[in-house]
Amino acid sequence: MKRKVKQLLLTAAGIALLILVVSSFVILVFFPDMLPSASKTQNEASKELFAMDTYITMTAYGRDAETALTEAADKLAALEQLWSVTDPNSDIYAVNHGEGHPIRVSEETSELVSFALQMAEETNGALEPTIYPVLSAWGFTTEEHRVPSETEIAELLGNVGYERVRLEGDTVQLDNGMMLDLGAIGKGYAGDLVAQVVQENGSTSALLNFGGNIQAIGTKPDGSRWRLGLRDPFTGGTLGVLEISNMAVVTSGNYERYFIGEDGKQYGHIIDPATGYPAESGLVSVTIVAGEGRLCDALSTSLFVMGLDKAAEYWKQHPDFEMILITEDGEIDLTEGIADAFTLDSYHSNMRVNVIEYE
Repeated sequence: MKRKVKQLLLTAAGIALLILVVSSFVILVFFPDMLPSASKTQNEASKELFAMDTYITMTAYGRDAETALTEAADKLAALEQLWSVTDPNSDIYAVNHGEGHPIRVSEETSELVSFALQMAEETNGALEPTIYPVLSAWGFTTEEHRVPSETEIAELLGNVGYERVRLEGDTVQLDNGMMLDLGAIGKGYAGDLVAQVVQENGSTSALLNFGGNIQAIGTKPDGSRWRLGLRDPFTGGTLGVLEISNMAVVTSGNYERYFIGEDGKQYGHIIDPATGYPAESGLVSVTIVAGEGRLCDALSTSLFVMGLDKAAEYWKQHPDFEMILITEDGEIDLTEGIADAFTLDSYHSNMRVNVIEYE
C-alpha cells in the first residue's frame, strides 16, 4: 500500500470564539467567558494549579462541577507523588534507586510502566522510558545545560534499554545503573485518569489543560465542538484552529525547551534513543489526536523522533489516532481523518498542506 499525498491549500475566514490553550508546546488558552451564552445556564467551575512541572487549568460544567474538579486535583496530586523522578517517596524514585532489586509499586504505576513498555516495543524504541541518564547528561532535568562528550553519551547509552525493564505484577526491577523517566507519557496518562474522575462526578462537558496536554470531555455546553488554536513553531503565533470533541490532543516539539551550545548550535530536549543526541528528524512539531491522552503523549514524542515518512507508515499500521506534522521547511502533513477539523488562519493560508491518505 503506497502513500498517496494530496496537496491542498487551506484557507480560514472569520475565526470566531477561538479557544487558545497556553502550553509549552501547544499554544492555546482556554477562556470560559468566550463560550456561548447558553453555557452560563449550567454550573461552571474552574481550577488552576501547578503540578507535574507545569501549569494546569481545568474547567468543567455540571451540577457537581466544583466537586469534580476538587477530586480531580486530589487525584493529580496523588499521581505526581507516585511518578516523580526526584521525590524520594515516589514509586519511580524507589525503582531508580533499587540497586537492581525488585521494587513493589502501586497499581497506577505498574499500569503506566506496562503501557510505556508496550509503546516502546510498538515504536521500535523511538519511545524509550529508560533514557533518563542521557537526558540528565544534557542538563534538561536540571536546566544546567551542556553538550556531553561522545564518550560520555556512549557510556550512558549502555544503561538505556526498555527490553531490560522487568515488570511482574506490581513489582518493577531495573539493572543497577538504569533509571526510568515516564515524563513522555505521564501527563497524558494522568489526564486520562483525571478525566475519568471528572466524568464519575457527573461532568459531561469539560476541558482539562495539562500544560498543553489537552483532554476534552464531551463537547462545549452548547453542543458545539471545542476549538483549539495550534501554535506556529516558527513565529509563536497561532497557526490555525483544530475542532474536537471527547478527544485528547498533545503536541511535542524541540522549539520550546532547548539551549544554544558553545558551538552555536541549538539542542532540543527530545532525545533520539538510537544516538543519545537531540532528535534531528526534519520535524519541528507533532500533534496527536486520539481518544486517550496517554497514547497522544507517547506518540507525539516517538513520531517526532521517527520523522515524517516513518510516522506516516506507523499511522497506516495503527489507524487509531490522527496527527498533524510540521516540517522544518514549513509544510504541514496531516492525516485524512483530521483534515476537515483543522483550518489554517488567514495569515498562514498559503502554507502547503499535504493530506496523508490510504490508497
